[in-house]
Amino acid sequence: MRNEFLLYVSGGLHTALHVLLSKAVLLLYRVFAIVALYGVLVGVFAYAVMLGVYAINTSWIAPVILAPTDQRSLDVTERLITTRNSLEDLTLEMNRQKSLLAEMKQHRAALKSLQPELEAAVVRERQHNKVAAKDLLRLNQQKRADIDKTRGLVDDVNGVEAEIQRDLAANLITKGEAAIQRAQLNQTRNAATDSQINEVLLRDSVLQKSTIGTQILDVLDKRAELESQIAQLDISIAIAGQEIATVQAQVERLNKAINLATQTPYFLAVSGEETLHFAFVPYDNRTSVWVGAPVYDCYLHVLLCRQVGTVKRIFESEEKTQNPIFRTDMRGFLIQLDLQNEESAKSKTLFLNHRPLLL
Repeated sequence: MRNEFLLYVSGGLHTALHVLLSKAVLLLYRVFAIVALYGVLVGVFAYAVMLGVYAINTSWIAPVILAPTDQRSLDVTERLITTRNSLEDLTLEMNRQKSLLAEMKQHRAALKSLQPELEAAVVRERQHNKVAAKDLLRLNQQKRADIDKTRGLVDDVNGVEAEIQRDLAANLITKGEAAIQRAQLNQTRNAATDSQINEVLLRDSVLQKSTIGTQILDVLDKRAELESQIAQLDISIAIAGQEIATVQAQVERLNKAINLATQTPYFLAVSGEETLHFAFVPYDNRTSVWVGAPVYDCYLHVLLCRQVGTVKRIFESEEKTQNPIFRTDMRGFLIQLDLQNEESAKSKTLFLNHRPLLL
């Protein structure tokens, strides 16, 4: 009887324990289901809130990590090196052209200084020839008159020579005296001949002074050659000036291109010794960007935000990327950030000016 009672009590306890355990398992299952349901609902709500925040908010930005080995950074570096080499070549060419232009101007100035002297020499020689021609013409006329008189003396000399011959034949004079007298007569004839020769030379001088001779033509030829050289130098100087202006314009364009290239984030990423931080800003969010604007980083995208830096610089060149949330194509521009927290550069998004949910 006692054993039966114990068996009955033991079976009742086992049944009661089984019932309690079943109820506990059912309760835990219900609690887990409710927690899971609310977790899913909270997750869906949080995701919907996040999507709503990014759809409405206009202050979010996407950090961008630019490495020196990126293709665009390498392309910018290669183009910059090529442009600088071209700039150096053009600068050398421009300096050479300027040096050549200075030499041509100096040469032209030297030739130009000779032109008045040459003109004065031409005028001076013409005036001298004009005066000398008159004097020589007068002397030539006088010389002709002297020659006419000398012809009469020569005729007398011929008669005297005949008398000397008769005196010698009559033994009135010796042969020596006859020879001396003949020598004197020959001197008179030679003087007459010299006078005729001098008259011819004088006549030739008159011709040279009174007409345009070869000497004045040589001077005129030199003047024409001088003017031709000056004209050629004027043309060369004008061409050199145009070439220098063209090269100067190319140098200015290349300098401008280099300045623009050195202001791009890709060049800064390559040339900077320190790690620089950049972020992409969609055009829809550009009203929230200015230099010095505070930058916030948030946990779970939009919760528990803290300031991690400021906007340092704004770049104007257009960039294209994908929306970090919706994965759609976007157009915008890059900005440089001054971050105190390096880890914030690895966040998917950051916010400008204020926290997205004021949390």
